[in-house]
Amino acid sequence: MHHSSKLFTSMLLMPLAAFSAMGAELGDWPQFRGPNADGHVKGMASPLEWSDSKGVAWKTAIPGLGWSSPALAQGKVFLTTAVPNDGGLSLRALALDSKTGKIVWEREVRAIAKAPKIHSKNSHASPTPVVRDGSVFVHFGAQGMASLATADGAIQWTNFELDYPPVHGSGGSPVFHDGKLVIVCDGSTKPFVAAVDAKTGKVAWKQFRSVVGKINHSFVTPTVAVIDGKAQVMAPGPDHFAAYDLETGTELWRVKAPGWSVVPQPAIGHGLVIYNHDYDNPELLAVKLGGKGDVTESNIVWRLKQGAPSSPSPLLIDDELYFISDKGVASCVNAKTGERYWMERLSSDSNYSASPIFVNGRVLFLAENGLATWVQVGKKFTVLGKNSVPGRTLATPAFSEGAMYLRTDEHLYKFTK
Repeated sequence: MHHSSKLFTSMLLMPLAAFSAMGAELGDWPQFRGPNADGHVKGMASPLEWSDSKGVAWKTAIPGLGWSSPALAQGKVFLTTAVPNDGGLSLRALALDSKTGKIVWEREVRAIAKAPKIHSKNSHASPTPVVRDGSVFVHFGAQGMASLATADGAIQWTNFELDYPPVHGSGGSPVFHDGKLVIVCDGSTKPFVAAVDAKTGKVAWKQFRSVVGKINHSFVTPTVAVIDGKAQVMAPGPDHFAAYDLETGTELWRVKAPGWSVVPQPAIGHGLVIYNHDYDNPELLAVKLGGKGDVTESNIVWRLKQGAPSSPSPLLIDDELYFISDKGVASCVNAKTGERYWMERLSSDSNYSASPIFVNGRVLFLAENGLATWVQVGKKFTVLGKNSVPGRTLATPAFSEGAMYLRTDEHLYKFTK
C-alpha cells in the first residue's frame, strides 16, 4: 500500500519525514518510529513469526535499563541505557554491530550521584536516539543531551543547559529537521519547547509555553509539518497544543483543550494534525493545519474519546487511523472524519506503551508483556497472528533490511526470517 502521488504534490500534506530522511540512507531506521517518524516500514518484509527460540539472529544482554527504541544506521544499532551505580546512575550510549549483535562501543554521557525519582513505568533512558550524517544524538530529558560519533562513540558535544523540573522522569524523544533537534521540556514549572543546533549543540531557541496549566508536565515527542513551505513544530502540551516556527521558535497557532502528561507523537496527514491532549482522560483531536493565534473554535475537525491512547502514538495508513488504548483496546477510524470502523480488545492481561507499526502490509501491536499481535489493515478487524518473547516490552521496535530489532528490559533481539 503506497500513498497516492497526490500526497506528495501538496506541501501542506507532506509530513516531516520526506525531508528529514535526506541524510539518512535507505534501510536506516534513524529515529523514533522510523525514517519518517510515522511508524511505516518500507522495503523488505520482516519476519511474521518469532519467539525466544525462533527467528533469533542474535540476542544481546544490555546493561542497565532503558525504554528508548533502537535506532539503526551504517550497520550499527544505537541505544541508550541507565546503569545503576551506588545509588547513582551512569547514563550511557552504546552501539552494536547489526550483523553480530556485539557491542562495538559503550560511552558514558553523564554520571549522576543520586538517581532522580521516576514513574515505575519509566526508565532513566526513555528518549530514542537520532542518527544523522555520522552523528548519533542522545537525549536524557532534563539530564541533558549529547552528540557522539557513530564510528567510535567519541563525544562531539554535550548540552546540559536545558534543565527543567521533570515529573516522573523524561520520555519525549528529540526530532531532527533542517539541522535542528527539537525537544519538548514540559516540567512542573515554566514549561518550554527548545531547538538545539545539531552541529554545535548550542540552543538555537527556547520558547516558553504560552499556556500554563494547573499541571504542566508532559512527555511528548513533537513532529514537524511543512505548511506552505515552512517547517512547523507540532507540540501538544499543558492544556493546549501549539505549533512553532522551526527557524525562530515563534508560536504560530494554538488549540486549547485541558490535559497534561501527554505522551504520544502526533500524526500528520490529509491537512490535519491528529494528537492526544490528556493522559488521564485521553481524547484524540484532529485539527486542520495552519492558521494564526487561537484556532480552537475554527480548526478542530473531529474529537474522539473512546479507546483513545494515553501512551502509544496513533498510526496513519492512507485514510485510516489505527490506535490502541493503554489497556489494550485497538481501533480503526476514518482519519478525515473520525468515523469508527472497529474497536476490539487485543489483550486483557497487559497494558500497551509501544507505538503500533505498519509493516508487512499489516499492523503490529506490541503489549508491555512481550505479546505482539498482527492485525489486518482495513475496515474489517482480523487478527492474523500472535508472537511473544519473555520480559517487559515498553519500547517500540525498529526495522531494517528485513529484520526486526526488539528491546526488552534485559535484551536486544534481532529477528530475521
